Amino acid sequence: MSAMAAPYAAMVMDSRNGEVIHSDNADTRLHPASLTKMMTLYVVFEAVQNGEISMDTKVRISQKAAAEPPSKLGLRAGSTIQLRYLVRAAAIKSANDAATALAEAISGSEAAFARRMNRTAKAIGMTRTTFKNAHGLTESGHLSTARDMTILGRHVLYDYPQYYNLFSRRSTDAGIKTVAHTNRRFLDSYAGADGIKTGYTRAAGFNLTASAERGGERIIVTVFGGNSTASRNAQVAKLMDLGFKKAPSRMALRTPRKPPYLGPDTSATTETVIARSQTPSTNTRAKSIRVVAAAVKTSLRPTARPVAEPILPDALVAELKQDIQSVLEDVQTAEVQDVAATSAQIALATPVSEATVDAALSSEQAAPSASVKPVVRPRTLVLASATARQAAPAAPAPKREAEVVTRISTSGGRHWGINVGRFSSRHAAEKALLKTALAEMATLDGSLRKIVNGSRGFDANFMGLTRDSADLACRRLQARQVTCFMIGPS
Repeated sequence: MSAMAAPYAAMVMDSRNGEVIHSDNADTRLHPASLTKMMTLYVVFEAVQNGEISMDTKVRISQKAAAEPPSKLGLRAGSTIQLRYLVRAAAIKSANDAATALAEAISGSEAAFARRMNRTAKAIGMTRTTFKNAHGLTESGHLSTARDMTILGRHVLYDYPQYYNLFSRRSTDAGIKTVAHTNRRFLDSYAGADGIKTGYTRAAGFNLTASAERGGERIIVTVFGGNSTASRNAQVAKLMDLGFKKAPSRMALRTPRKPPYLGPDTSATTETVIARSQTPSTNTRAKSIRVVAAAVKTSLRPTARPVAEPILPDALVAELKQDIQSVLEDVQTAEVQDVAATSAQIALATPVSEATVDAALSSEQAAPSASVKPVVRPRTLVLASATARQAAPAAPAPKREAEVVTRISTSGGRHWGINVGRFSSRHAAEKALLKTALAEMATLDGSLRKIVNGSRGFDANFMGLTRDSADLACRRLQARQVTCFMIGPS
């Protein structure tokens, strides 16, 4: 069957709540091709988070993995490579040898890994998907649907946001070489696009699951059976435009429920492969290879960093003691799964109350203790987070419309920002900025807190961020139903 004859299917979904905006043949079981690698990577992220393996683990490449057909990284049998490079190669280059190596590293064999993929698919609601391998090359019974792949793309985005930036990299270091993104044409041509995965086989045609965000709205589109890369990208762009046109500007964020951790497949803890020579006269001994796929008994992830109590201004401590101290105590006693998850759980552990923000705003204008003689800080300067440094007493200044500004560094590409809302008064904007800064210390510490007075109100912005930190901050805020969109370099 040629790619031209591949059946067509499509799905358009509002990522914020999972509502379907458009579907076409979306429940027909078709060949997913390398869209399969979204599930391969999802299972790897789960294994890393739960201590089964680490991104630094060195994986030995099997003959099977090295022999996979293109697209491939070019791994050699018997060589070793860190898991993180295999993840990058599978996500960016769609390397089949890397996908098989990941499967064997996690489950001992690709067959055992495929069983785990199917268990995970069922857990997240992919009701019409069956995986037979980790790379997506055509195999009898290896089938999925546009709906299921859209559901999977949404789970990749929300369940493991710390890894999602992988899918928007135009190129990356994969250990033995630098690899280019298979979807860079769409990423470069469609505003707001930031992933996720391409796929092509003769049986499947040109497939793509793509996601894009504009002004706080995020759309996910899946297309099966495109006739070419160009025509597929054009169709995805058309469906993206449809999604953004029909999706409401504002809505409550309802993230998908992350499936419970089921652990490795224990139905087959070991596999023994007997390899005999094709010429018994030269090699009559059987070679036994024992591959262990049992669950590890100790966590390979590093110990979570202790959370130090932030240094707060005396006046701010007096006002916020009950609320902020309870947040810190909750954070310090919270049990976390790994270091990557720690910062997200800290940020989400306890919401900042309106009373807390009002108290903080009041304390920023309060007189300092008589025993403290810090350098006078201009009234136009406000801390970007409560952990930044001790507050200085305000010097008398003439009344004027002050722009809220803090320290900012333009090094390292810190030319991005985020907007957390437009308000009718400067006080309301300041209040929103402080509330957001207190709740999202991990990603906004050191940013520029800026209020822009426009014809339609007061925009509350955080500036001085890198593109990745702005993207991460927005996704974390949106997960708490806080309106947020990124601001690019001017």
